[in-house]
Amino acid sequence: MKIITTSDWHIGNLFHGNDRLPEHKHFLKWLLNQIEEQRPDALLVAGDVFDNANPSADAQSAYYRFLADATQACPNMQIVITAGNHDSASRLEAPRALLSRHKVEIRGKVHRNWVKHEDGGSWEVDYDDLMIPLTGEKGEKVVVLAVPFLRTDVVQNANYSAGVNSFLRELTQKARAKYPDTPLVMMAHMYAKGADIATQDASEKIVIGGQEEVNMEGWEEHPDYLTCGHIHKRQHIWNTDWARYTGSILPMSFAEINYRHGVDLVTITEDHKPKVEFLQYEPQHKLRILPEGDQELTPKKLQKLIQSELADRGEDGKPGEDFEYVVLKVKLEKVNNDDIKDLEALINTKNAVLCKIQKIIPTLDLSTITGNQQIQSIDDILNRDPLETLRETFVVKHGMEMTERQEQMLQNILKEYNEED
Repeated sequence: MKIITTSDWHIGNLFHGNDRLPEHKHFLKWLLNQIEEQRPDALLVAGDVFDNANPSADAQSAYYRFLADATQACPNMQIVITAGNHDSASRLEAPRALLSRHKVEIRGKVHRNWVKHEDGGSWEVDYDDLMIPLTGEKGEKVVVLAVPFLRTDVVQNANYSAGVNSFLRELTQKARAKYPDTPLVMMAHMYAKGADIATQDASEKIVIGGQEEVNMEGWEEHPDYLTCGHIHKRQHIWNTDWARYTGSILPMSFAEINYRHGVDLVTITEDHKPKVEFLQYEPQHKLRILPEGDQELTPKKLQKLIQSELADRGEDGKPGEDFEYVVLKVKLEKVNNDDIKDLEALINTKNAVLCKIQKIIPTLDLSTITGNQQIQSIDDILNRDPLETLRETFVVKHGMEMTERQEQMLQNILKEYNEED
């Protein structure tokens, strides 16, 4: 059975204030071409279909237009879509009854059933609702375990990671019992332990301290394959040879400039061993950081670099359909406000969109600042002259020391504060 897996579309995303809907339509058109060419038995979308819980009408229109085109282009293909942490589970699942008649299954949230017991009863997870049997054109069978992003109201456990692990394992165990000889393909949306994420400017919503980090190690009775969403870099999940992140379909920040994008074509054979082929997609707009290395350029040299690296705009003066997103790196001590305006004006003549000017502050040795003292204890902080802290903060933020006038103003403010206190 042939299955295309993907995740993290983030339809409706704004990239540094720029509407990316044309980019998403570009991807969806490419994906439709892949479906027509590969003729898969199923398409799995593992969460973060939209970038926020209240997507625009245009974003929703693009999504439903794709579903209509895909089901028409490949009528026998089954589509399974789950909600990610960016999606509204209820909004995504609202048209479930209608879409299921067109072989599109939506699982936005985990449902519960009231089960009677001798002592009354309790609400229990409807695991069967998350098991979706699929049959290929040649009679091949696979059961998809469609797990949406598990929020804390579902994982009612003091340890979120352990709770998610228990949920996934129990679902798999029940599916094995119900479908003993059928391959299991799970789709989930989570932060797996060991996942490689961008160290700076990361766009994934990761809880600091790893509280949502799910450890997949030691799971012997795991599904035959797991396709996962949430992490934007395409990669194997740590300590597994059966689980993978497909990655986002567009770079979501400049920290992802070197990521590869696309979808996975997973073939499940009779021996239950999946074969994964990467179908690479080239986003409509490339990301550029100028200069690329750590060199420090004067404004004139940076202008020359822009002239040589970026193409000119057309006669209408507007960026073309293949424009590039650009970040300029400038060192504060070498560039003033007039230089910044000149650089912005130059970019506006190129087939590019300026996202930001990254101002590089020279690394300073705070120990050279007059009056600097070593902080070794809480008492050092409590007994320290506030003006010393303000001096250091000013240097860190602005890359230079305060002027005598600025320091005098702060001294006057501190004096007034102390007198009022």
